[in-house]
Amino acid sequence: MPQIDIRKGMPPVKLARDEFEKRYRSRFIDPAFRPLERELNAIVGAAWDAYSNSRKSPVTRKAGPGFADPDYEISVDWLAAREAIHAAQRRHDDADEKPRILLINGSSRNEHTCPGEMSKSWRLIKSSETIFEEMGFAVDILDLSRLTSEYGREIHPCKSCVSTSMALCHWPCSCYPNYSLGQTDDWMNEIYPMWVAAHGIMIVTPVNWYHAPTALKAMIDRLVCADGGNPDPSSTHGKKPEEAKALELKGWPYPRHLAGRHFGVVAHGDSVGAETLRRSLVDWLTDMSLISAGGMAETDGYIGYMKPYATAHEALDEDKAFQEEVLNVARALGKAVILHRAGKYDEPGNGLVDPQPK
Repeated sequence: MPQIDIRKGMPPVKLARDEFEKRYRSRFIDPAFRPLERELNAIVGAAWDAYSNSRKSPVTRKAGPGFADPDYEISVDWLAAREAIHAAQRRHDDADEKPRILLINGSSRNEHTCPGEMSKSWRLIKSSETIFEEMGFAVDILDLSRLTSEYGREIHPCKSCVSTSMALCHWPCSCYPNYSLGQTDDWMNEIYPMWVAAHGIMIVTPVNWYHAPTALKAMIDRLVCADGGNPDPSSTHGKKPEEAKALELKGWPYPRHLAGRHFGVVAHGDSVGAETLRRSLVDWLTDMSLISAGGMAETDGYIGYMKPYATAHEALDEDKAFQEEVLNVARALGKAVILHRAGKYDEPGNGLVDPQPK
């Protein structure tokens, strides 16, 4: 086995007490907090103690049976996220449960904050919901615009642990919450079970500057752990890069935690980028071993092409053809899920040999 090599050399990021306190207090600038100065001093002091001592996961318990190291002190937050995923998998596998569709609104636009108006993606999501309900599905809607409009909603950035070692990227993600850095309220522990429980996933998203909107891209990055992630943090004793590299170099199985679920994609824009984004999303989902529901379940187009943004909703009202294309994505995805659960659909790639096994 090659010698384990850990590369270092980036500049330090540790804050001095004054700078830490300045940043921490910035969230309490509202005059309503002025009468609470004594209480704030105590809270800032406790937060500094947690930060300076790097208490990422202050509440832990022994991992217990079933883990590589049963005595490893593991985060109770991570254990709760793991149990939610296991419960979702049981719902997914239960033949007596209604099949589930996860509808994802990729737009960051929400009428309850600065834009003051709903997104066109939301309208297309709601029309698709009706199709799925008529087909007998249970429907979950993941509205990523809540990141911009709802207090405390966060999807923290991926820390790219996988680039150190696939074994260091835990499933579900164990990077958050990080209490010492104030990186809390992470939404992904609720989002992972939604993906796991689903039999079909449909993403409807606009193009933002040639790319996926910020909220959608954040979720995409944080789903990297679903594609080969390590389900046992005790095997690397948390985030120990040396142990993770050694584990990976012994031969890593790259478990596909979302494999076999079907998907459909709708990407829409106003001038450029819709086809590129649609292709990118399809490639990403396929690479995670999800299954396209076919060509009719993948569409892109332009709403009010090169017209004023101010009349974009009116343009959608008039574009009956694109509305029908979106509904066809829903119909195709629904049919694929129904056929698969009835044992009448076989993914064409089943049984083929991977030319480059990982």
